[in-house]
Amino acid sequence: MIILLIRHGLTAGNLEKRYIGRTDEPLCQQGIDELERMNYPVCDVLVTSPMRRCIHTAEILFPSQDFHTCDAFRECDFGDFEGKNYAELNGNKQYQAWIDSGGTMPFPNGESPADFRNRCCEGFHQITEQFHNKKSIAMVIHGGTIMAILSQFSIPHRDYYDWMAANAHGWLCDYDGQNIMISEKL
Repeated sequence: MIILLIRHGLTAGNLEKRYIGRTDEPLCQQGIDELERMNYPVCDVLVTSPMRRCIHTAEILFPSQDFHTCDAFRECDFGDFEGKNYAELNGNKQYQAWIDSGGTMPFPNGESPADFRNRCCEGFHQITEQFHNKKSIAMVIHGGTIMAILSQFSIPHRDYYDWMAANAHGWLCDYDGQNIMISEKL
C-alpha cells in the first residue's frame, strides 16, 4: 500500500515557533499560498486529523476528494506550554525539566509524549486496517503525528525527532502491513 504522510500547511503559530497542539488554529495566508502551489498525487483514500489546519490543507491539496477524519491523529496536547514558544518558556523550571528529560516527561497539565505516540500509532493501524483493500492512502496530519508513526513503523528505524517534516511536506511511503519503507521525501 502507498501511504502519503503530509504535514498541514503553515499557521501563524508555526511562523512564531509556538507549541500548537490542541489549539484549533487555522492556516495563515502564507500557508494557503504555499499549498496552492503544491501538487500531490491523488490517493484512493484521504484521511485527516480533525483539526482545522489539517482539514483546510486537505481541501486545498485534494479539492474534489471526500475525506475521513481520525481523532487519534490530533496533535499532542502541550498542556501549560500550549501557545507559547521557546523565548516565552525560557527560564520556566517545568519547561527546563521537560527539555532535560529529552522530551520524555509528560507536558504539565497535558499529554505524555508516550501516550501521544501510542495514540497516533493506534490510529494509523486502525486506518490502514479499515482501508486495507485500497492501493493508496493520503494522510494530512501534524508533524508530531508523522514523527510518531515513522519512528514506530519505519525500516530502517530512526528516532522520533529524525522524522521532522516542514509544513506542507512529508513522505511518500510503501507500507506492507507491518513496516513503512520511505520511497521519497516530499
